[in-house]
Amino acid sequence: MIEVAHQILERALKAAQEAEVYYVSEHQTPAHFKSNHLKRIQTMETQGMALRIVKDGRIGFASTTNLGDVQGLVDKAVEVSAFGAPSRLELPGRANYPEVAVYDPEIERIIPDDLVHIGQSLVDSVRSHDAQVLCDATVSRSITHTAILNSRGCSLSFTQSGFEVTLEGTLIQGTDMLFVYESVHSCHPVRDTSHLVRSVREQLDQGRNVAPSVSGSLPVIFTPRGVAGAMLWPLMSGLNGRSVLQGTSPLANRLGEHIADEGFSLWDDPTIPYMPGSGMADDEGVPSRRTPLIHKGVAAGFLYDLQTAGQAGVRSTGSATRWSLGMMPLPAASVMVVDTGKLSFQNMVKDVKRGIIVETMLGAGQGNVLAGDFNANVLLGYRVENGEIIGRVKDTVVSGNVYDALANLAGIGDEAHWLGGRFYSPALYCKGISVSAKE
Repeated sequence: MIEVAHQILERALKAAQEAEVYYVSEHQTPAHFKSNHLKRIQTMETQGMALRIVKDGRIGFASTTNLGDVQGLVDKAVEVSAFGAPSRLELPGRANYPEVAVYDPEIERIIPDDLVHIGQSLVDSVRSHDAQVLCDATVSRSITHTAILNSRGCSLSFTQSGFEVTLEGTLIQGTDMLFVYESVHSCHPVRDTSHLVRSVREQLDQGRNVAPSVSGSLPVIFTPRGVAGAMLWPLMSGLNGRSVLQGTSPLANRLGEHIADEGFSLWDDPTIPYMPGSGMADDEGVPSRRTPLIHKGVAAGFLYDLQTAGQAGVRSTGSATRWSLGMMPLPAASVMVVDTGKLSFQNMVKDVKRGIIVETMLGAGQGNVLAGDFNANVLLGYRVENGEIIGRVKDTVVSGNVYDALANLAGIGDEAHWLGGRFYSPALYCKGISVSAKE
């Protein structure tokens, strides 16, 4: 397929001044379990190419899964360029790329029966603890090949392996429904899943009893998953270079200012080995690097791809992401890391006289996300009274502003956990979060 990519590049340069070819192929085998039983196992193979050109100062873009239609792809990109956005991007040339390990050949040796065995053992282990639980699970392996060529001399290719295990449990007691969830994502095969089972069992035990409702401006402990559900989306919107250029980010003119507690640091680091969001380069061929976003409470930087970096007059942070083959690159986070603090989760709980713990949320996109607001139902959370967890909360909504919450932290956890292979965070203990519950 590299030969086809070179053919596309050569033909594109006969009609345009700059060109970039992006090729991706993926081989994926997921095993899905539904309501305690194997529902299906399938193998999917996809491949395609995307072409981006700069013709007469404007960007043209087209993509295809028909790799035999080279001229058709070029013609579409040229046709679109007449209506394309003015180009501010400067394609990267040859570069020195960091060595980032994201491929484990052991993934190639995982067979479908292995996936089924892992999934069934997860379901059986949870149901041996509570036979009333309905379990859903997914166990998936994947191999992805990527290549990027452009008219400035960039030519790179790499292979990434992936392994995903998710486990969900639903416990129905009369009109009450308890939902629990755990997952792990890696570039390595995941054979030891005992920690997933242990987490799900603990959530089932803690959530079995329902506590009286509680409302008001209360201390809230967000677990790592709670941090992701409530704060990550509005925070990433504010730190996205595209939002800064559009004037919708509240951080647009605040670089160098304190926007969070001095103990809070956040960065994007796609050079961490064997993480699904990592790699030697972004989706435009810009070498990966660690990008500080908030350093000791101070706004330190934004995420840019080539186009937004050109518009802002800065250097790309290597943050270009293609959400699908048919979309042009956009700036986005790769592997977000929140620095740990000094307070244990147990001591956080002991410090709370009256408040809640938020584990998972539902509908966190509500509210003015661009301004940093979050407003969502608590899917799984617990009430804390006098330093003890007394039961699960129901029909409860938490709302607030991520920048206000981070500026008024009561503590940062001393242990962090990976979520989805793309977010690493400790628990955050926040003061004065609005909690509303149906009486």
